[in-house]
Amino acid sequence: MREILGRRRRLRFGRRKGNAHLDAALLCATGWQWPVLPGVGLKATGGRGERQRGCACPDPECVVPGAHPFDPGLLAATTDQRMIRWWWTNRPDAPVVLATGGRAPCAISLPALAGARALAVLDRGGLRPGPVVATPTRWSLLVAPYSLERLGELLYTKDCVPSSLRFHGDGGYVVLPPSETGTGAVRWERPPLAGAAPWLPDVETVLDALVEASTGAPDGGSRLRY
Repeated sequence: MREILGRRRRLRFGRRKGNAHLDAALLCATGWQWPVLPGVGLKATGGRGERQRGCACPDPECVVPGAHPFDPGLLAATTDQRMIRWWWTNRPDAPVVLATGGRAPCAISLPALAGARALAVLDRGGLRPGPVVATPTRWSLLVAPYSLERLGELLYTKDCVPSSLRFHGDGGYVVLPPSETGTGAVRWERPPLAGAAPWLPDVETVLDALVEASTGAPDGGSRLRY
């Protein structure tokens, strides 16, 4: 009996130790001091192990399936290690959601094709982007925290700001790897460098390239999809 119980404890411990979502959440919260919380995730329907590309929230027409906070809400985002361990021990596959703004990174997201074009422009210009989060439909560039006032000043000088360009500042969020959303896996297109909190560019450094790339992108609509 003792041997069986010991084996069960080792198996439970092994699952927790190998939880990539928990590891990512802890790195953000305790290593980088970025507040995180679990996202709503996806529904499981049909046969055993089958997942539907639908959101687990009550909205049957959710436009960001699996890729947003629900319960807990965004204000619950924290860097507290105990809370994070409790969340992902109970929901090991929950998406990792970063609450943007404040002392945490902000972000600008755009259609995936436009994101690839923007990175190419930045690279050719010798401008260093920070970490870039990618899904099959949208890319998000993490930038240093900015105020709404500063962002408004920068956008005011632009002739046109495409509706497909989204800004994630105070009160916003971004889903981080290795989460799974309704449109597919979330991954690092440009991963953070190992070590201390990742370096982040100022928003004005990358904004022109993102606006230009989004203006000519085929997916220039206003519907936000992760």
